[in-house]
Amino acid sequence: MTMYATLEEAIDAAREEFLVDNPDVQEEDANVQQLNIQKYVLQDGDIMWQAEFFADEGDDGECLPMQSGEGAQAVFDGNYDEIELRQEWLEENTLHEWDEGEFQLEPPLDTEEGQTAADEWDER
Repeated sequence: MTMYATLEEAIDAAREEFLVDNPDVQEEDANVQQLNIQKYVLQDGDIMWQAEFFADEGDDGECLPMQSGEGAQAVFDGNYDEIELRQEWLEENTLHEWDEGEFQLEPPLDTEEGQTAADEWDER
């Protein structure tokens, strides 16, 4: 899993990975049907992003479906507004780093460490 500091970097990397995974497709001929995105908050508070493109709608990946059909194709082609995509992201889907490399939607509240982490996340 590779994460990027900006959503734009994550989308660019996903585009490149899609083309590598589909070597018989040229970038201008690519037919993308789904864009998946995931937002992460690291322990140090940094925000990271991951993105994936798929040729078929409904394909499962590591991220959550964000755009499909023409919307996914437009993002693949570079015709998108990053601010708009960020605004469409549902914060309750953001994964938080609980332990190094371990992510979950919220910290476990049954431990003192978990409660402290939840309090810190709430402050942000």
